[in-house]
Amino acid sequence: MAIQTANSWRAAAWRGVTAVLRGVAVCWRTALRCVVGLTLVAAAAALPPTRGIAIIYPEVGEPYRSVFASIIEGIEEQIGSHVPSIAIGANPIPKEIAGELRRQNIRVVIALGRNGLKLAVGLERDIGVVAGGVLSIPEAEARNISVLSLAPAPGLLFARLQIFMPAAKRIFVVYDPKQNAWLMRLAKEAANARGLELVSYEASDLKSALRIYQDLFATADPRRDALWLPQDSSTVDEVSVLPLVLHEAWAHNLAFFSSSVAHVRRGALFSLYPNNVEIGHRLANLALGQMASNGQAGRGVMPLKELLLAVNVRTASHLGINLSDRQNFDLVFPEQ
Repeated sequence: MAIQTANSWRAAAWRGVTAVLRGVAVCWRTALRCVVGLTLVAAAAALPPTRGIAIIYPEVGEPYRSVFASIIEGIEEQIGSHVPSIAIGANPIPKEIAGELRRQNIRVVIALGRNGLKLAVGLERDIGVVAGGVLSIPEAEARNISVLSLAPAPGLLFARLQIFMPAAKRIFVVYDPKQNAWLMRLAKEAANARGLELVSYEASDLKSALRIYQDLFATADPRRDALWLPQDSSTVDEVSVLPLVLHEAWAHNLAFFSSSVAHVRRGALFSLYPNNVEIGHRLANLALGQMASNGQAGRGVMPLKELLLAVNVRTASHLGINLSDRQNFDLVFPEQ
C-alpha cells in the first residue's frame, strides 16, 4: 500500500513537471514568435523607402556617358541605396523593359536623356515618370510627368548679371516660341522681380534671328543693356549667329551671357552650367515626391537651379568688369 502511494505521488509529481515544461515551451514559442515578428518588422522598416524607383538611361559614348553616370551617382546618393538602372541602346524593345519594370514592382521611372524619356512616356500609365538630362519637350507632353530641363533658371542668370554689371537695366533675347515659350514666361517674371526689362523677340529660323541680332547691335546701349543667348536651335548656332554676336559684342563693348557653357570659351561673359551630381539629388527628390503623392507632385517642365559658374576673364577685362570674387568661379576661361 505504501509502495502504491509512493508510486502515485511520483506519477503525479512527474505529470506536474511535464505540465510545467510544456508551459515553458509554449512561453518560449510565443516569445520566439514575438522576437521573429519584431525582427521582420525592423527589417521591413530598414528596407529602402525608395524601392519602386528605377532609372532608364541611354547607352552612349563619352562625354555623355560620364554625365549620366554622375547623375545616377547623385540619385543613389540622395536615396541612400542602389537604384535599379536599365541602359537602352539604339533600338530598345519597350515590351521587354515594361515587363522588367513590372517584375521589380517599379512605380516611378527616372528617365535620362531624350531616348530615355521617349521610352518612359510610352509605359503604362500607373508608372510615374521623372525626366532629366533633356533641354525641353512640348508642354502638352509634360502635363503628366515631371521634367527637369537643362535650361538654367533665368532668375539665376539675371542675378549673376547684376553682380557683374550692376547698372544693367535691359536684357535682349531672341527665341523660338516652339522651343522656349515656357522659359520666356519664367524669364519675364524673373526680370520683373529683379527690376529688369526683358526685351524678347520671336524668330522661327536662323535667317530671321540674324536680322534681329543685327538690329539689336545697332541700337543697344552697352552701359545698361546686355544680350542673353538661350539654348535654342532656331535662333542660336555656332556657324552664323555666334560669330556675329562675338564680333559685334566685342566691337560695341556689349555684355552677352549664354545658357551654353561652350560659348564662354569663345567669348561670352559668363554661363551657368549643370552640376550633374546635384541634378541627381533633385531628380531623386522628385521621384520620392511622385511616390508619396501617387504621381500627382511636381508635374510640368522646370528650369535647372543646380548650377555651376563659368566666366571669361578676358571678356570681363575688356568690359571693365572687376572680378574680385574670382576664387568662387567653377570654370575660368581662357584656361590658365
